[in-house]
Amino acid sequence: MTTRVASWLPLSAGERAVALEVLVHGPLSRTEIARRLSLSAGSLTRLTKPLIESGLLVEVPEGAAFAEVRQGRPSQPLDIVAESRSFVGFKITEDMVYGVVTTLRSEIVTRHDRPLTTHDPGEVADQLGEMTAELADSHPGLAGIGIGVGGLVQDRAVVGESPFLSWRDVRLAELVEERTGLPVVVENDVAALVEAETWFGAGRGLDRFVVLTIGAGIGYGLVLGGKRVPCAEEDRGFGRHWIVDPNGPLTPDGERGSAVSLLTIPSIRYQIRAATGRDLTYEEILAGAAREEPLPARVIDEAARALGTLVAQISNFAMPQKILLAGEGVGLMDVAGERVRETIRAHRHPLADPVPLETKVSDFHDWARGAAVLAIQVLVLGSYDG
Repeated sequence: MTTRVASWLPLSAGERAVALEVLVHGPLSRTEIARRLSLSAGSLTRLTKPLIESGLLVEVPEGAAFAEVRQGRPSQPLDIVAESRSFVGFKITEDMVYGVVTTLRSEIVTRHDRPLTTHDPGEVADQLGEMTAELADSHPGLAGIGIGVGGLVQDRAVVGESPFLSWRDVRLAELVEERTGLPVVVENDVAALVEAETWFGAGRGLDRFVVLTIGAGIGYGLVLGGKRVPCAEEDRGFGRHWIVDPNGPLTPDGERGSAVSLLTIPSIRYQIRAATGRDLTYEEILAGAAREEPLPARVIDEAARALGTLVAQISNFAMPQKILLAGEGVGLMDVAGERVRETIRAHRHPLADPVPLETKVSDFHDWARGAAVLAIQVLVLGSYDG
């Protein structure tokens, strides 16, 4: 399959700035865009004209939300034509590929998943190519692909290390581009999720924002000044050495009493299996804790205390305006949320402002959407700084 990139690319730096402002914050009046970007009316007209002619921006009817006190002729607000471009996002797990097609504003319009039966890089790329071709049948004119992978990703193209897939130095972007003819962006899956939530989700408009994910591992993303802070260690197993309880459990993954040994789903399941010989699912353990069965209740209570301690420590040092808790392990909050909140209060100054903790019940399609957002950022707006 070969697809040409949309003819409106590339955008100039000025056009990107206007498109980005409208994409994230729009619809916006021309007056407001000019104010936000410190542009003259003439410069703004010069920059918006090609964006409107290409169909990327459109004038929309002015409603009450845009009422302004103006002198002279009013102008209609500008908005992104979200449906004008489509992007593919993939999230690769150990045994599945989750795929989505999104609009330019990251709304999911299609989901497409397939089991992953091999970790051979070439065969995985073949599968991604096949899935893209299937998606292109119903969404012609795809503009690009974003791929999220757990592990270390270099230059938005090479998977340097992925323990879940047993990959080292896999040139995934190149492999998928060869099979699809589309530009491809590869990134760590947590970083992609953070970018999506910063632009279009819980962190939109916030200066300081944190995403904390719990599931197969622990992920952490920090946003300062409205931009994600890249860190060399963020893709190498956050929480393995963050000691929450020095007397905590020793598990195969993570130091004794670390956030990983207390909070991740594999560690919680390991503790139950080591004590009982029974291999229970995470959901069965949570259900047992809800019924106040002694062992599941103790393990989940320790996990809740660990989560509360971690959130409090992040709050104390990063001082975020909001923390988003996401990932497949957030069911912990349904069973032991009060213990989490109690522990947060115990580790914060009594006069400290409470930090809003938002729990996002989500699936891997949200992570795939995050990968699509990375493609939008890099391929359309050229604005990703990670």
